[in-house]
Amino acid sequence: MTDNNENERAGRLRGKLSRRRLLQGTAGTFGAALASAGIYELIDSIAKPPDRAAAADSPPIQEQYLLQNEQVVMVNGSGVKSSHGTIAVRVPALHDHVITARLNVPAKAKALQEAQHHLESALLGLERQFPPTPTGVATTVAWGLSYFRHYIPTLGKTSGFFKAGTPYPAYLPVDLMTSKKEGHTVYALQEARTFPSDQPPPGFGPVRLEQNDVAVLLRSDSLANIKAAQNALFGTGSSQAGSLFKVTSIRQGFSGGGFYGQQGLPSKLALAADIPGAQSIPRQAQGFLGFATTLDSNMGPGNIANLETLPGLTDQWPNGYFKQGTTMHLSHLFQDLVTWYEQNFPQYADRVQAMLQPGLSPAPAPGTLALQPPGQSEAEVAQGVQRYRAYGHTGSMSKVDSTTSATTSNYGKAYPSGTTIPVRGDFDTLDNPFHYTSDPTADHYSKKPAAGLHFISFQPTTAFFNLVRLSMDGHYPDRTLPVAPRSPHAGINSVLQTTHRQNYLVPPRRHRSFPLAEFLA
Repeated sequence: MTDNNENERAGRLRGKLSRRRLLQGTAGTFGAALASAGIYELIDSIAKPPDRAAAADSPPIQEQYLLQNEQVVMVNGSGVKSSHGTIAVRVPALHDHVITARLNVPAKAKALQEAQHHLESALLGLERQFPPTPTGVATTVAWGLSYFRHYIPTLGKTSGFFKAGTPYPAYLPVDLMTSKKEGHTVYALQEARTFPSDQPPPGFGPVRLEQNDVAVLLRSDSLANIKAAQNALFGTGSSQAGSLFKVTSIRQGFSGGGFYGQQGLPSKLALAADIPGAQSIPRQAQGFLGFATTLDSNMGPGNIANLETLPGLTDQWPNGYFKQGTTMHLSHLFQDLVTWYEQNFPQYADRVQAMLQPGLSPAPAPGTLALQPPGQSEAEVAQGVQRYRAYGHTGSMSKVDSTTSATTSNYGKAYPSGTTIPVRGDFDTLDNPFHYTSDPTADHYSKKPAAGLHFISFQPTTAFFNLVRLSMDGHYPDRTLPVAPRSPHAGINSVLQTTHRQNYLVPPRRHRSFPLAEFLA
């Protein structure tokens, strides 16, 4: 629980912004939302930027989804044994923004190729101004199936990758493993689906499976840098790229801030916004639910999440057009802090068992707990259900999201069994559900802040994401656990409410701007 001093500080934080600015943005004009960050403007005045090493003077890597020059710190592994008593945690950027859009470009070869040059010029200008790191601005451009379906129906030119006349979707990366299993061609990028535990808030209607053409993820320790990047890409001046897009949403948020003995951003901002349950968020927690989310052991190392890195996953090795790219899942979820801290899991040990696995009873030290690989096997999760009538969030996924045996990548890198494959990029938010939406009715927009999560995961194929997400609900390829997927005994599912989902293809940096447009005729 927070003390009176912290509650007083929260009141002072609220006073730093007028009521209008605290909640600004939003269902109104796009220009106003682009110019203002609302409550997130507090971050740079209340959080010390991480003490990161100076970025090396080297060109950006092709894996545009990887955060370069990311700092790793060692924190106490209280309650869960690790080899050295401490656990490595990646320090994320303080600010995270995602902008989604439909295209404002004619579906014609010349127009798309001009747009390709225009966007790439804007991106290169950004890279000249800011290094692609948390101290500058890290930019990731991802493309939805609607872009390929509507704008790249057929390739008109023969290249080293494709033949002229190749139709959609035959030019997309093929998921070799799933194709073999299902007996027909399955592509690495698939439409988003819902899952057994998906439940939108009352009155929200079904989970919205979005059809955006593009999503741009911006990450930085500086809000000013992100604003400059947003303006360069979505502003409407002659040197800006905004004329290419019809923005559908701006999604803003934050992570961390408490790795150096300081009060973390989740606690500070939730208290400042007067979120129900905010007083229970651990002081230094990285996320609203009180646990570190960027444990190094639970994040894919190096380029393991690439389409082509692990042998046999896709057809992009050795010379695929999308080599060094990946797939991205983007969703929004509300997090019910009152249910988490006060109702379903009132004791710290209860929250540990829901987040990790039943049977753990560590000493209270919120924010630093981890299950070290290889974690629980599927059989051990099932045995835990028999013994405790429950399973934990991390435990349910720990074998499904990792290598099942010692593996050597196509690049010659050896990965031991139990190496995590996905790379997470999710961040907490007070958006309800977005900072700005072009369709406030369909998105159920509200000015009232709410504890939420913009969930981002990078992995080689959509099918892999689906497999991992189903395991979170106790659904495995060969068994289904006898626990209702929204039960308090099903990990953290009972405190999450999903509103939106979409999958994207993240090309390598060299093809990030209107991929494949150069092959239209």
